Amino acid sequence: MERKFFNVILLGFGFMFVFTAFQTMGNIEKTILDSITQDDPSFTGDGYTSLAIIYATLAICNWLAPSVITITGPRGAMLIGAFTYLFFIVTFLFPRTWLLYVASVLIGAGAAAIWTGQGNYLTLNSDADTISRNSGIFWAMLQCSLFFGNLFVFIKFQGKTHIDLDTRNVVFGALTAVCALGIVFLLLLRPIRRPQVLDDVKVKFQETDVVNHEDDGPMEAFKGALKLFCTRDMMFLSCTFIYTGVELSFFSGVYSPSIGFTLSMGENAKQLVGLSGVFIGMGEVLGGALFGILGSKTTRWGRDPIVIMGYIIHVTSFFLIFINLPNVAPFGDTMETSYINPSPYLAMFCSFLLGFGDACFNTQIYSILGGNYSDNSTSAFALFKFTQSLAAAACFFYSSRALLSVQLGVLAVLASLGTAAFCRVEWAARSRARAAALEVIDDKVIPDTHLAENALHYD
Repeated sequence: MERKFFNVILLGFGFMFVFTAFQTMGNIEKTILDSITQDDPSFTGDGYTSLAIIYATLAICNWLAPSVITITGPRGAMLIGAFTYLFFIVTFLFPRTWLLYVASVLIGAGAAAIWTGQGNYLTLNSDADTISRNSGIFWAMLQCSLFFGNLFVFIKFQGKTHIDLDTRNVVFGALTAVCALGIVFLLLLRPIRRPQVLDDVKVKFQETDVVNHEDDGPMEAFKGALKLFCTRDMMFLSCTFIYTGVELSFFSGVYSPSIGFTLSMGENAKQLVGLSGVFIGMGEVLGGALFGILGSKTTRWGRDPIVIMGYIIHVTSFFLIFINLPNVAPFGDTMETSYINPSPYLAMFCSFLLGFGDACFNTQIYSILGGNYSDNSTSAFALFKFTQSLAAAACFFYSSRALLSVQLGVLAVLASLGTAAFCRVEWAARSRARAAALEVIDDKVIPDTHLAENALHYD
């Protein structure tokens, strides 16, 4: 297997196991903490508050991540971040309110390091021809974490209306072991150096002359991130990032618990929390695998059709959720109903749609950042995670107060804005690439007609 592609596979396995632990925990955290509070009234930790702290800290620390990576390198940053995920999972074996929130701060800082390092490392192991393929494959492997982790939870929560201490400890212990296995895979990652020369078309293709070389020092990396954030294309892409952050917090921390709180779903409502995560994971994996296999095709066709498809899928799922779940479902157990009698089958179908639509957005974001900002990937991915995490934190803060209909309305508006902004950047980049290719041809930099035609495919 080609060395760089093998690195992508190792990266995928590492993140799959680390995030089997974390994403499963995020999906069940609200439900688990409510059960802990019932057993121990002195424990007052709240799942939404914990997740809000995580993403708020992640947003702040993303500004420092490029500087950290200049010191540790992407592999070192990912390892540091992975250990904070392990610590976070372990703390659930010893439930203390203060410890929950301290661990939430630490994992937020670690997440900034692991995700910025991941974006940089994925870019270093990709080129214009493989970035879409590698992004799709990585995303599919990552989202297998939702499938395996939540399938385990589904089995363990079967027939339970209250998650008892023994069940909780078995789940936490298993997730701790899985997270440690992910760290082992990250330790196996091999170093790779960034290519030193960009081709003429690539240089002309970029929106501005903002270049933050990966070898710059910490202060230069920070200044480069600020400068990149103020560019026109990055400002537009931030609208898309904001939407992915809000929908991430909704499907990962609000929607599945809302199903469990809808007691009219039946006696196994709590069990459906894990099953919902399984169906979200199935949608994510299918989307990532599909776009990975079709990576070379999507590069030629453009990324906008996939994002538009994700938009249509998500808006459809929002409407179905609106008519299926009661308005007060995010707040706790309720016997209320919505416009139809709550259907577990429809709820699982919506879970699948949320996952598949999320894959549409995120695989194309990874592709556009890795393709358009390959010489500035550390800052580009840090800004992506900063904006996404800030939006996710805001969503978790209002999730415990806003009715379901309000949350779905916010999602629909942001989806429209985010899709329009992404398409605008994609179309503008395509136009610049054609102009750059023609200019290069005129300058006789690319005398070969076949090469010139390939250059018109801007990525």
